[in-house]
Amino acid sequence: MDTRRVPSLRDALLLPVLLLCCVAVMCGARSQAAIADWGENYGTRWLTRLGIGRRRGPSQPTLHRIFKALDGALFERCVTRWAEQALTSCAGQPVALEALSIDGKSLRGSAGQGAAQSHLLGVVSQRLGLVVAQLAVSDKSHEAGEIEALLAALVLEGRVVTCDALHTHAAVAQTILAGGGHYLLPVKDNQPLLRQDIALVFEHADRLSDTITEARTTDQHGGRIETRCLRASTALQGYLDWPGHQQVLELRRVVTDKRTGTTRSEVAHAITSLEPKQASARQLLEVWRGHWHIENRLHWVRDVTFDEDRSQVRTGDAPQVMAALRNIAISLLRLCGAQNIAAACRRYAAQPALALAAVGIRLRE
Repeated sequence: MDTRRVPSLRDALLLPVLLLCCVAVMCGARSQAAIADWGENYGTRWLTRLGIGRRRGPSQPTLHRIFKALDGALFERCVTRWAEQALTSCAGQPVALEALSIDGKSLRGSAGQGAAQSHLLGVVSQRLGLVVAQLAVSDKSHEAGEIEALLAALVLEGRVVTCDALHTHAAVAQTILAGGGHYLLPVKDNQPLLRQDIALVFEHADRLSDTITEARTTDQHGGRIETRCLRASTALQGYLDWPGHQQVLELRRVVTDKRTGTTRSEVAHAITSLEPKQASARQLLEVWRGHWHIENRLHWVRDVTFDEDRSQVRTGDAPQVMAALRNIAISLLRLCGAQNIAAACRRYAAQPALALAAVGIRLRE
C-alpha cells in the first residue's frame, strides 16, 4: 500500500487505525460511519491506548479512503497468517479430524452498486469457528477457477477440507492431497457418472456389507426430529479413477414433524480420501455435517448481526476490507468464548476494555 495516497496516515499509522476498526466492529459497528462514530464517542482515552495520538479518530471519509487504497489481497494474507497462528495455538480439546470448510458468499449490497469483486470465498475452522482465509472473486461462477489459489494460501497438512459440490473436481482433490491434506467432497449432478457409481454401491449394500460401516444420529429441534444415517464403503477402491479416493459415502436424512407425524427425506453422496482407520463413519458424519457451520457461524452472522448484505460500499477493495474486518471481529469474539455474537457485541460495547484486551491492549491503571 502507498501510504501517500491516504491523507490520515501522515498523522496516524495504519496499524492503530486498523486496530480501531477491529475494536469498533467487535463493539457492534456495522459500517464505516459507525466505526468513525465509535472513535468519536468513546474519546481520547481509548484512542490513545490504540496508538492514535489525536483528539479524534479518523472520520468516515478518511476511513473510506484508507479502505479503498488498501491492497485487499495483501491484507487478507496478513489476516490468514494471524488466523493460522491462532488455530495452531488454540489446541483446546483434542479432535480426531481438524476440518476446514470452504464456501462462498456474495456481498449483495455492494454487488448491486457495481463492485468489481463482490463475491467472497471463505475458509472456516469447524472446531473454532475461526475465519482462516478469504478470497475475493467477481461472482459465484468464478469460484471454481479460484479455489486452487485459495487452497495454496492454506496450511493443509493433516487437515480435512470440505467444500460444496461446485468444487468437486479431480484437480481440486489433487491440490488438497499435494498439500498434505484430505478431502470430503459432496457428489452431485456436476459429476453424474461418479454419482451413479456411488449410488449403485449402496443400492447393493446387502452384497457389499463387508465393505460398509455405518453411523446414525438423532436430534430434536423445536417441533421436529431429525435423523441422519451415514454409510461409508470401500467397495470402489481400485475401480474409481479419482485422486486419493478411499471411501464413498451415502448420507440419508429424515425429518419428522412431531405435530403432524409427516416425514421428508433426502439422500446425498460424497467421496473422501480418508481411510477407515483414519476416520470412522461417525467421524465422517460429524465432518460432513460440520461443513454447514460456515453458513450459520459466519455468513448468517455477517448478514444478520453486521447487516452486511445492505452495505453499499463498492469502491476499490473497500468491500473486501470491510468483510475481512467482520471476519476478524467474529474470530476474536469466538476465541474469547462467545457463542452468541450479537450478545457479545452488546457486551463489548458496554465494556470496551474487553475489546481492547482481545486485540492485546490493556488500559493503564
